[in-house]
Amino acid sequence: MNKYVLSIDAGTTGITILLLNKGGNVVHKEYSEFKQYYPRPGWVEHDPIEIWNLSQNLINNILKVFSPDELDSIGITNQRETTVIWDKNSGKPVYNAIVWQCRRTSEYCDILKSDGLSALFLKKTGLVLDSYFSGTKIKWILENVEKSRINAENGNLLFGTIDTWLVWNLSGRKCHVTDYTNASRTLIYNINKKCWDKELLNILNIPSCILPVVKSSSCIYSETDKRLLGKSIPISGIAGDQQSALFGQNGFYPNNIKITYGTGCFLLLNTGDKKIKSNSGMINTLSIDSDGNPAFALEGSVFIGGAVVQWIRDELKIINDVRETEKIALSVNNTGGVYFVPAFTGLGAPYWNMDARGLICGLTRGTSQNHIIRAALESIAFQVKDLIDGIQKDLNSDLVELMVDGGVTQNNFLMQFQADILGMKINKPKNIETTATGAGYLAGLATGYWESSSELLKVRKVDKIFNSKMEEKERIEIWAGWKRAINRTNSL
Repeated sequence: MNKYVLSIDAGTTGITILLLNKGGNVVHKEYSEFKQYYPRPGWVEHDPIEIWNLSQNLINNILKVFSPDELDSIGITNQRETTVIWDKNSGKPVYNAIVWQCRRTSEYCDILKSDGLSALFLKKTGLVLDSYFSGTKIKWILENVEKSRINAENGNLLFGTIDTWLVWNLSGRKCHVTDYTNASRTLIYNINKKCWDKELLNILNIPSCILPVVKSSSCIYSETDKRLLGKSIPISGIAGDQQSALFGQNGFYPNNIKITYGTGCFLLLNTGDKKIKSNSGMINTLSIDSDGNPAFALEGSVFIGGAVVQWIRDELKIINDVRETEKIALSVNNTGGVYFVPAFTGLGAPYWNMDARGLICGLTRGTSQNHIIRAALESIAFQVKDLIDGIQKDLNSDLVELMVDGGVTQNNFLMQFQADILGMKINKPKNIETTATGAGYLAGLATGYWESSSELLKVRKVDKIFNSKMEEKERIEIWAGWKRAINRTNSL
C-alpha cells in the first residue's frame, strides 16, 4: 500500500491540506477560505472553532478518497503570531483568535518602548516591540475578557498559536505543544536560552502555566484521537509558516534564503548557529536545520502582500478574481506615476510603523482602475525590495538569486517586475505550496518516511527562472518614486 504524508497549512485566510508522496509531489489538495472579522478599525480576528471545524471537514474530504491506513503522519504549519486562549475543560476559546495583523495593542507597545524596554526584548527574543507578535495579544485577552485573568492563574486556560490549537484538538485534547519556530514569535520566548523567559512574562503579567511545551519541529508530539480519523496517526511536524516554507525550499543550511508571497510577504535567511545583528530593521528568529532542530535566521516581514489584491476584489469590487490582475497589469505600459502603499495594518520591516495607514498617490485625470491595480501589484515587489536591501546591508554582500513560493507567485507579471526592480534572478519551483510541503517534510522525517533531509534535496524542481530585463536608470527612477510614497505614508 502506498503511504502519504498529510500536511495542514492553516493560513491567514484559508486552510490548505495536501497529501505528499515520497517524491514530494502533491497527490491531493483541499482548500477553503474562512471568515475574517474586523470588529474595529485595525482589529482583525478569526473564529478558532471555525478553523478547527474547517480543518476536520477538509481532512474528511481527503478520507473519502484515501484510507486512514494510507496516512503515514501529519504535519502542521500555521499563521504564526495569531493568538488563541481557551478553556482546557470545556475546549471553548474565551475570545476570538487575535490575528497577527491586528493592531489593538500598538498603544501598549508604545508604553513598553517609552519605559525603555525595547533593547531588553530585542536582546532576548530577537523581536522589536510591535503588536504583530503574540505576547501583547495574550495580555490583552487576559485583561479584557471577563474572568480570564483569574481562570488563567488557576490553571484553567491554555494559550497557543494555531498549531497548538489544532494539535490539542487532533490529539483528543491531550497534547499542549508548539515548536521552537512558533515560540520564537511570541515576544516571551528567549531564543538564546531556548526557554520561556520569566522576566518578560513578569513584565507582560502572563502566567507560565498557560504556555505550551516547546519541542523540535520534527518529532512525534502525539497521535490523533482514533475517533477523529478512524485510526491513530502520528502528529510529527510543526513549524510556523515562513520557517516551514524555507524548509520546503530545502533552505535548511546557512545562507539559504527565500521569500513567501501570501497574505503578507516574508523573507527568511538561514544563518545557522550565528545570530546576526541587524542594523536595517530585520529581526532575529528561529528557523530549522537539516535535522529539524532550531537554527537562527534573519527575517523581514511585509504585512500586506497578496492581501492587497484581495482588498481590491472584496472591498473595491473592481475585479472578480485575483487571477485577472496579471492581464490587467499588462494592459497598461506602467502605472502612470501612481504608487500604492498598502499599509492597512501599519508597516512592517524595515519601517516598523504601527500607526501607518494605506496611501494611493500620483493620481491624475488619466488614471484608470487598471493603473491602480498595476500599482497594487508593484507595491508587493517594492516592499520585498525594501527587505532585500536590508538583508544585503546586514550581510554586507549582494544576493544574486532569490527562491520564491506562495500563491501570488502564479502572477508572472509580478514575478518579472520583482526580478526587474531587484536586478536579480527569481527562482520559482514547480511546487509553490512549499509552506505545506515543509511541514509535511518535517513530519515524514520524524517517522522515517524520508530517511534524511539529503533525500529531500533531490525533490525540488524548478518551474521558471525570471531574469531582470530593466535598465538601471529606469530602476532607479521607479524606486525613487516608491521611497517618496513611503515617506508620505510615514508622515501622515
